[in-house]
Amino acid sequence: MIEIDKISKRYGQTTVIDAVSLAIPRGGVVGIVGPNGAGKSTLLSIMSRLTKTDAGRVSIDGLDVTKAPGRELARRLSVMRQENHVAARLTVQDLVAFGRFPHNRGRPTREDTEQVATAISFVGLEAMADRFLDQLSGGQRQRAFVAMTLAQDADYALFDEPLNNLDIHHAVSMMRLFRRMGDQPGKTVVIVLHDLNVAAAYADRIIVMQDGRMVGDGPPANVINRRLLSEVFRVEGDVIDIDGRRVVSVAR
Repeated sequence: MIEIDKISKRYGQTTVIDAVSLAIPRGGVVGIVGPNGAGKSTLLSIMSRLTKTDAGRVSIDGLDVTKAPGRELARRLSVMRQENHVAARLTVQDLVAFGRFPHNRGRPTREDTEQVATAISFVGLEAMADRFLDQLSGGQRQRAFVAMTLAQDADYALFDEPLNNLDIHHAVSMMRLFRRMGDQPGKTVVIVLHDLNVAAAYADRIIVMQDGRMVGDGPPANVINRRLLSEVFRVEGDVIDIDGRRVVSVAR
């Protein structure tokens, strides 16, 4: 379980995370939504130890993320950031193999090789395993980074706005991958998203951020409503159910 206890973060006089507390048990897909500047990415960055808090505590399965050894934390938690800067002349297989470093410290075993192959197959890039990253489309590169995260074989996988710059076909393909990841026993996927309809279609639970605070938390049917649209996203529209899923239709 990821436990967040009254964390806060400020930059100068600006509070970007304001005393947020929540718990994320193992299993399923969690979507974090909210308007721009709500604190979504900062929350994810604090959870993954990439950003220090000014107050509060984050623990993963009882381990304080600020004190846990990096290798131990990496075996429990993986993260894919918005910006991924790597050498373009890496192949897909080389990139995905980096996900095994917390386990092998640069000395790959047969198990590592099998995990890399499984991760590449999971995202459907078997035919491109030997291609360089700069030979791939944007959607294919995104899948390669997902495969690297998957190869790490951590219990919790965090993704910060992974649908950026993807067309609808690749965005749907990516979310289907995350759904499959979250359906694996003991695996938890946490994703920062902008699209409420995507969150409603694929997430088991939605956390809503606004002005650095958590203002909503629960299943899509309980969280996505007209009040959310008007008070948090400041738009008017309808929320309807289609085939058991919440769908947002914004007024013109």
